[in-house]
This record gives sequence, structure tokens and C-alpha cells, in this order.
Amino acid sequence: MMQMILVNSSALEQKFIDTARHVQGSNPHWISPLHKDIRDVFDPVKNKCFRFGMVVRWILVDDNQQPIGRIAAFTNSKYRNKGDQVPVGGIGFFECIDNQEAANCLFDTAKAWLLEQGMEAMDGPINFGERDRWWGLVVEGFDPPMYCMNYNPPYYQRLFEQYGFQSFYQQICFGIDPNRPIAAKVEERHKQHAEDPDMRAETISKANLDKYAADFVTVYNKAWAGHGGMKELTLDMARVIFRKMKPVMDERIIWYVYYKNEPIAVFINLPDLNQWFKHLKGGFSLYHKLKFLWVKATRPNKKAAGIVFGVVPEWQGKGVDAFMIGEAYHRFFKTAKSPYEKYEMQWIGDFNPRMLNVAENLGETKRSRILTTYRYQFDRSLPFERHPQL
Repeated sequence: MMQMILVNSSALEQKFIDTARHVQGSNPHWISPLHKDIRDVFDPVKNKCFRFGMVVRWILVDDNQQPIGRIAAFTNSKYRNKGDQVPVGGIGFFECIDNQEAANCLFDTAKAWLLEQGMEAMDGPINFGERDRWWGLVVEGFDPPMYCMNYNPPYYQRLFEQYGFQSFYQQICFGIDPNRPIAAKVEERHKQHAEDPDMRAETISKANLDKYAADFVTVYNKAWAGHGGMKELTLDMARVIFRKMKPVMDERIIWYVYYKNEPIAVFINLPDLNQWFKHLKGGFSLYHKLKFLWVKATRPNKKAAGIVFGVVPEWQGKGVDAFMIGEAYHRFFKTAKSPYEKYEMQWIGDFNPRMLNVAENLGETKRSRILTTYRYQFDRSLPFERHPQL
């Protein structure tokens, strides 16, 4: 007989983390997330979302007390999507064996708790935090995940949809061979801006991180703040983010565009950390940190990950994206200096057709993987509406 166990101790927290390995450990494409990254989500000191909500976790065990599933449920008063008229909770960190009864038990438990908190729907699998981590269910493209990206076997889609979850929006990632020539129309628009003396592109310098953090805040707050619940970024927050990224930054693949010395676009890429972290099996003790340094020094990372790509509104649709891509291609990826053989961009929501169009026109891009953010409305008589387009 299956039993739901509330996570309320450090031992059960570890069991919650270990459940992923019990369910997915035999999958050769699965990469264990760093345990500390998972713990940080549920740490009120590390996660500022606790100021606006709460979270609970459960583990599902079988007759032998072996974990066969897990789920987290959370509320966050700051979580809003365009068009939302009712309070929506979230579920995430879902793992489950291929058993609909087990999945229903997990979903029912989360739903009951969210109803007690006054929620009228639940989205998932999502993060109790920012949308650049642990967001969405993989439905196409089951290659090994990028760092802090959800990963699941194909049958999870059936578990969600047979319970009654519906696709709220799709999250589309794009892959590209960074060594192939860029598209002719990108090349043409790049050339137009390259002839403008007021327009320039440059790579980041670790020696001047505060300056680039400030410029990132300028672009971010114009381009993203207020969309889909994304909050305004402060300079202090940006400085913390950049200092955390510093040890793994490759200055050659982080690009900014300026017009008359004002930042108007950013293109932030990093080596895909999972190419190194997969060797740590989730650990990050002193031993694992030393092993990471050894792996990083001895095993070249051949995959770059696109983290942020954005243009301020007044310059959107004017070819600045093509100029930035062209500069990165001609000045680095096209040269013998580039070690990268693969490139994949973080997801773009299907509610953002303009950015999808930009990504699809960069050259020989392909939809490398698709994730889905699902919604389950508690009142099943209400009509379902997908996320509106931006």
C-alpha cells in the first residue's frame, strides 16, 4: 500500500532528493542536479520567495518504504501570468514511477493542500522561484538537460495529462551548430549596423563586472520586468548574480551592444555547467569542489548554453539582434579560438512570437527540445484558456 510522507526533517529532505535517483537513475541521459541547488529552493534563508508564500513537500513510498515518487506544492503571491484572474499555486520537483495511481496520489495531495491555501488552480511543474530554473515538463527532445533544467522520461507527459492537466504554454529551446555560417539575412542586417559608428558590440570583462552588471540591469528592466510576473532587477541583485557566474564565465561568449554608449542589448552565454557537474553525481562537498576544478581543467567543455538574449523595446525589430549575433559569430565562433561544437538556447515561451521569430531566423537553428508548463483548474466546469500572447 502506498503512503504519503510529509518532509519535515533533514533525513526526509535527503530522501526527497534521493527519490530522483530511485526513479530516474537508470536513464543514461539523466544528470543528477547538485543537491545544494535543490536544497536552496526550500531554504527560507536562501530563497526570497518565502517572503511571499510557503512550500511543502511529500515523498510517496511503497509497501517496503522505498520512494516511488515526490512532489512539492507552493503558493507565491507574486506569481502572476498575463490574464490570470484567480490565485494560482504551483507544483514542482515531481518524480514518479510509471504508475498513474501513484501520480494521482501525488497530484491529489498537492491539490488538497493548495485548496486549503485558497488557490483555484495549479501550474506545474514549475519552480518556487525564478523561471530560469526547474521550469516545465520535457515533452520533446530528451537529450541530457542543461544546468538547472528539469528532465523527465517521456511517460511523465501521460501522467500529467491523464490526471487532467492542460498545456498552459510551451517552452521552446533552440539548438544550433555554432560553427555553421549565419543566415544571409542576418549577415545583411549585421552589415548595416556594423557601418554605423554609433553602434558597437563588445564582450564582457571580468575585471569590470560591476559596470556590466549595471548595464545588464538597464536592458533587463526595459525588456523583461513586468512581463509574466518577472520582477524588476536591482543593481545589488545583478552584482550578486554576476559574481556567482564569474568562476565559470567565458568572457568571449558574453556580448553587449551599445548605441552612443547606452546599453541596448545583451547576449549572455555560459559553458553548459552540466557537462562538468555530471561527473559530481549531485555532490558539492569540498571533495566534489576539488573534483570539479580538476574536471574543468582537464575536460574541455564543448557545449555553450544561451542564458539571456534581449533587446530593449525601442530597438526591437530593427536588426540589433542580427548585429549582435553577427559580431559573436565573426569575432569568435567563426575563429579557431572557439572550442564549442554545440549551442543551445534557454527556453522561449510560445506566447512570445517575436522572440521565437528572432531565434528561428538566426541561421541553421532547430527546436532542440520543448517543455510544457501545465495548468490544472480546480473548477473543472470553467473554460480553459492558454497563456495569452505578449
